[in-house]
Amino acid sequence: MDSRTEKPVMATKTMVVSPHYLASAAGARMLERGGNAFDAAVAVSAALAVVYPHMTGLGGDAFWLTYSPGEGRVRAYNGSGRSGNAVSRASYAGEAAIPRRGIRSAITVPGMADSWDAILREYGRFTLAEVLEPAIGYAAEGFPLSSDQRSNTLAAGAALSAEAAAIYIPGGTLPAAGGRFVQKQLSATLRCLAGGGRDAFYKGAIAREICKYMQEAGGYLQPEDLAAHQGNWSEPLAAEYHGHTVYQAPPNSQGFAALMGLNILEHFDFGTIADGSYEYYHLLVEALKLSFRDRDKVLTDPEFSPIPLERLLCKKYAAELAGSISMQRAAELGSEPMGRDTAYAAVVDAEGNSVSFIQSLYFEFGAGIVAGNTGILLQNRGSFFSLDPGHINTLEPHKRTFHTLMPAMAFRNGKPAYLYGTQGGEGQPQTQTLLLTRMLHYGMNPQAAVAAPRVVWGRTWGELTQELKVESRVEGRVLAALAEGGHRVCVVDDYDGIMGHAHAISIDDNGYRSGGTDPRCDGAAIGW
Repeated sequence: MDSRTEKPVMATKTMVVSPHYLASAAGARMLERGGNAFDAAVAVSAALAVVYPHMTGLGGDAFWLTYSPGEGRVRAYNGSGRSGNAVSRASYAGEAAIPRRGIRSAITVPGMADSWDAILREYGRFTLAEVLEPAIGYAAEGFPLSSDQRSNTLAAGAALSAEAAAIYIPGGTLPAAGGRFVQKQLSATLRCLAGGGRDAFYKGAIAREICKYMQEAGGYLQPEDLAAHQGNWSEPLAAEYHGHTVYQAPPNSQGFAALMGLNILEHFDFGTIADGSYEYYHLLVEALKLSFRDRDKVLTDPEFSPIPLERLLCKKYAAELAGSISMQRAAELGSEPMGRDTAYAAVVDAEGNSVSFIQSLYFEFGAGIVAGNTGILLQNRGSFFSLDPGHINTLEPHKRTFHTLMPAMAFRNGKPAYLYGTQGGEGQPQTQTLLLTRMLHYGMNPQAAVAAPRVVWGRTWGELTQELKVESRVEGRVLAALAEGGHRVCVVDDYDGIMGHAHAISIDDNGYRSGGTDPRCDGAAIGW
């Protein structure tokens, strides 16, 4: 491994990690001005909605894990939206599935703006207008377009509506990486949000423009859908793993799948398993396959169908699953293809306030449509609903769908030890498990953990097989052993973007913070 990818940013008081350096800088700016981790996190989130628009935006969702030393507890905020009241399976009569792009895929209310308001109201020192200042500046004045945005625009540009293409491919010409990218409409919308607060988005001028566009374009969301939206605080899920308490957001997040995986892995001795070996990759993949099998049977909006978490997270059940794993042969299991385009970030401040959060439009550029003159790309998260009335995640009005977003925290002795997460749909539980085991069992710092060679199992949209994608940096003998063990090995590039963009913060027993950002993206760790 290139030694430059192993060196973490270390600090004594603060740390911000995100997939774009300008977003990390926005968070650092809040901390320098006297804000706390919650102010900084919302500033990072808003900046990402501008400088990483292909991955996230005001038209999408967000999930949060928060910790305040004064409270001494972890809380989860579900910032995901529900389907419109006028949307049902009958809306797609005669169709096999909900369209993946376009106006008829944009059927869930964007939840991110509400989550910003909730985080700041509960814990922030600054106003929404103050934390939106960097994002507004980036949108109005422009910023250097990232190579990641350019490559995603090149790959998905054909899916953009004419209005969206006018913004992201102005004049029909793909912008050059490093060129100035301006979003005047989005800057005006952010100013409106800063001045009018949450209600501007869900009941005021922004809501009216979104719904006007919906009506004209044949969409399903209505003013009452936005007006009724409310995210919610909840207790996170937790599992004990080798002296650490690992927290995940509850359903409709898939976070419990990662906890199931850790419960299974607890039955194996990592002291006898080398990092990067056949045994390491095989075991992690096989453990997560088993948790995915159960996840796919039960995960949906828990208000519509109960989810047996007590059984799924039971240590006895994990022992049974662990006993079913063959170390010589890959199990023949499948799962649904999922979108993977997401942005994860985390912040820790000098007081110990900690925020782990993740946000997304689902596919790159979401539904591929911009809502009127708002500059807001709408998400296509609702396209993951099933039209099969017998499916656990079947489409119904006012329902949250199965959600891939899952920020993570791990505590040691009652205090945050690791904040971590990644982009990547099906890859999120897998990469999170790689990160945690590498930091915890092999002593890797966050930068080394996110930069180490990765694998990811599953299939994305359009693929016919359940492949095990493996970066070419993995040793040849390991690749051969994985193939011999029954994995459908597909070798991809070094630091391949298909592995997602992972980031992590660790806090040692002295309180020192170490930050790592993925060399596969445009991120930065900033601390002091």
